Amino acid sequence: MRQAARHHSSVTEELEVIAPSKLAIEGVSKSFRSASGTVLALDRVSLNVAEGEFVCLVGASGCGKTTLLNIIAGLEKPDSGTVLADGKPVTGPGRERLVMFQEPALFPWLDVFGNVLFGLKLKPNLTKKDRRDVATYYLELVGLSRFEHANIHELSGGMKQRVSLARALAPNPRMLLMDEPFAALDALTREQLYGDIQEIWKARRKTIVFVTHNVREAACLGDRVLVFSPHPGRIKEEFAVKLPRPRDINSVDLAAHATRITKALKSFGQAEAAVTG
Repeated sequence: MRQAARHHSSVTEELEVIAPSKLAIEGVSKSFRSASGTVLALDRVSLNVAEGEFVCLVGASGCGKTTLLNIIAGLEKPDSGTVLADGKPVTGPGRERLVMFQEPALFPWLDVFGNVLFGLKLKPNLTKKDRRDVATYYLELVGLSRFEHANIHELSGGMKQRVSLARALAPNPRMLLMDEPFAALDALTREQLYGDIQEIWKARRKTIVFVTHNVREAACLGDRVLVFSPHPGRIKEEFAVKLPRPRDINSVDLAAHATRITKALKSFGQAEAAVTG
């Protein structure tokens, strides 16, 4: 009886909607050396993200969006400046901040359930049954319960990204960092996932930093959209998107926001980045 109570407590704690993370970035610069010289990827970037906020970073290729995301994740170190998550310096990767990449990066030798289960093996407070219960919950959350035993090669691109999302959410991080996760998908699948991610964000209340080239996507998902200028990467403009959720990417109101963001991008000589598929 006592063991059953402990099991229930562990799973309940793991599925609890925990307080989302807040983020403070101050004066972050980052350069890279190559055979042709030194490239300044980020130049004195400062940014605050509130708890539970959904912030989109948009700009042309090479403007430093992904570099900044990697620094927030602790995968790269800035040359100067500070990054604080909940008031603590980010010095390396941590379970509180998980990354979802453009490619699903799933393990082909594991089935859908095994891929979601994988990240939970590092959580020492969970029993084997706890982990299975948590994995089952997140597969249901992303709508893949019926496919838990499917092989990865049997899945569509959209289903693979749902598995990747479930795997990122399963350890219950406080912040989710998303690097163009829908860029390789067809338009219809992307639209379905826009609805899914908004519902999941509402249910789980994560702080999300989302990198994209797609202006409509940014306006559809973000509470704020930050526009980067290239060479070096700087935040040049900020747009608040105060539309009710869930948002329809094809709505007239959303198109008006996207138009304003596109004009800002074009003013930086980034017309190509304004293409919204």
